[in-house]
Amino acid sequence: MTDPVLLDQYILDHISPEEDYLRELDRETHQKVLHPRMLSGHLQGQILSMISCMIQPQCILEIGTFTGYSALCLAKGLADGGKLHTIELDDELETLAQKYILKSGMADRIIQHTGDARKIISTINQSFDLVFIDADKRDYCDYYQLIFDQIRVGGFLLADNVLWDGKVVDPESAGEEQTHGIIAFNDLVQNDPRVNNVILPVRDGIMVVQKVTE
Repeated sequence: MTDPVLLDQYILDHISPEEDYLRELDRETHQKVLHPRMLSGHLQGQILSMISCMIQPQCILEIGTFTGYSALCLAKGLADGGKLHTIELDDELETLAQKYILKSGMADRIIQHTGDARKIISTINQSFDLVFIDADKRDYCDYYQLIFDQIRVGGFLLADNVLWDGKVVDPESAGEEQTHGIIAFNDLVQNDPRVNNVILPVRDGIMVVQKVTE
């Protein structure tokens, strides 16, 4: 039986190296922030970067900045002159994220918003090529419905944690609010005829959704 820890390390040893500023951000997040495992990390970050570089979006929306790791990874794929809007509810994280946005040299591409995404989304008058949702799992369905019309046809939406530590297939966990929110979101996407979708079983699961019609 293959040791999953060894396999994970093998994968990390065979992907492009982590930039110094991302490594520093990872370390400082683990030192100073509660629930540091919420940070995307090197493997997921590299996947987000690759997807963004494939799409070359002009405009990205991220719901759930945390300390900024995923925003920095996504911003690497922006087209010339492109912008990434990232929204975080917790104002105590704003300064840490801003510190590393400045270190990355991408401050001119990343626009930080602080507050309730459900109120802020309607104020961003943009059409999005790529959306990344990684916030309160209970609100995933609301975010999806709020943002869908602003995603261009052919654009993509990514949602993190859609396997929710395996609880999505555990009947005993279905009553938990966060688990229920993820299950409801997965079902909402699966039954939406306007999209194509797939779940990537990376870390805690990433749902990839492409809008194919209005």
